[in-house]
Amino acid sequence: MKTEEEILLARAIDAEARGAGMEQLCLASAGVISRRTVQRRLDELERLGWVLRQGKARATRYFLSDVGRQELLGPPAAARSVVRQDEPEPAPAVEVATAPAGPLAPHPEWSEEAKNARETVRQPTGLRKPAGYQRRFLESYQPGKTWYLPEPLRQKLRAAGQSELMAAMPAGTYARQVLDRLLIDLSWNSSRLEGNTYSLLETDHLLALGHSEDPARYVETQMILNHKAAIEFLVEAPAELGFNRYTFLNLHAILTDGLLKDRAAEGSLRLKPVGIGGSVYHPESNPLVIEECFNLILAKAAAIPDPLEQCFFLMVQLPYLQPFEDGNKRTSRLAANLPLIQQNLSPISYVDIPARDYADGILAVYELNCVEVLRDVFAWAYERSAHRYAAVRQEIGEPEPMRVRYREEIKERVRDVVVRRLDKLTAAHELRRWVAQHITASDRGYFLELVESELLGLRESNIARVRLRPSEFHAWLPVWQPKTGR
Repeated sequence: MKTEEEILLARAIDAEARGAGMEQLCLASAGVISRRTVQRRLDELERLGWVLRQGKARATRYFLSDVGRQELLGPPAAARSVVRQDEPEPAPAVEVATAPAGPLAPHPEWSEEAKNARETVRQPTGLRKPAGYQRRFLESYQPGKTWYLPEPLRQKLRAAGQSELMAAMPAGTYARQVLDRLLIDLSWNSSRLEGNTYSLLETDHLLALGHSEDPARYVETQMILNHKAAIEFLVEAPAELGFNRYTFLNLHAILTDGLLKDRAAEGSLRLKPVGIGGSVYHPESNPLVIEECFNLILAKAAAIPDPLEQCFFLMVQLPYLQPFEDGNKRTSRLAANLPLIQQNLSPISYVDIPARDYADGILAVYELNCVEVLRDVFAWAYERSAHRYAAVRQEIGEPEPMRVRYREEIKERVRDVVVRRLDKLTAAHELRRWVAQHITASDRGYFLELVESELLGLRESNIARVRLRPSEFHAWLPVWQPKTGR
């Protein structure tokens, strides 16, 4: 008989089109199954023929066999939908977002335009035609009329990335529900595309610890920690953010914190020329033009009626302008998630994108004003991200309406208890008093339970979600959990 542990591993394996490695499976099952148990379960599933093993040592990858997928995950959706005439019609189920049906493509499917552009940008730089910033590439884009993503593609990606139930939730609900995994995935993948050498497990460890003792990796460490802070900035209160200078300049400042020689350049538009290594593209050097075009990018992005088009527009136009001295691509990748987070679509974490394919897409924009290469990479990557986070949400289930409705109030009550260093009895008294004054009578009991559960589950690794600093948490902990004598 299949166990819950085996089903968990099967889902984790099924989410990886190229097969899952041991590190990925241990990360996916962290807190549920030990590494030794993961290995034992894999051996048992391989013996049954339900899991196939390829490669050796650290290169080992696990795949589900057809029989294993049938036994562990059930028949395909199409098969499950068949109802025999002599059986009663099943009752309608509560909607839970599911991973997109069908296998994921192992690599981007290149259009003819993309193939031609890739051939061009892969030629030696001496054979490529030098290019400067073309302002008309931006100015000719008309929100709601110009579309980088054709309508059939937008419909396909929206179907993969959003459920009807999630669409009706407050802004940011989807991203907050998968935040633990998103922080790791997006911080690692975006940093990886910058040449960062941290592994996925090293990134997970760093984000949990919050610092590194290795001075030789300061820049890489800071880059990943900055990504975590930037994601939290986007997810914390997305309804309050907009396509404006405040949001984008602060996002850049967070991502480049401590990484630029001139601290004044963090969160500031560029005032001097920059070069692009490995490219024949020469970005705009006039600060006045940079500022005008930056403002125009924000205005056009705000006017785009579709969040997926907004997302991709930012991935194209921000790096092309190069409005900052450094960190332009990082800023564009994180900023591209803002419309997705606000509209409760699956975020994009650039899972599995080969660095060369992404670089080809960016170079095609720089040198040819061609978006097709980056579009093919984006569409492929978005489906993979949507598949991953749909699987995460299946494990978690749909968010509780009460928790969503009172999200800020719950955080404030937890924070108040910690900052004021209240013990358990005092906290219980203060919470009852506050709830009686501020919460609807029918919701008071459950609201109180939610706050108290949050307090009991509070630990250093999750205090950021209630806006607490480690110093505040550690000052409160001895009061909350006093040592008892014999």
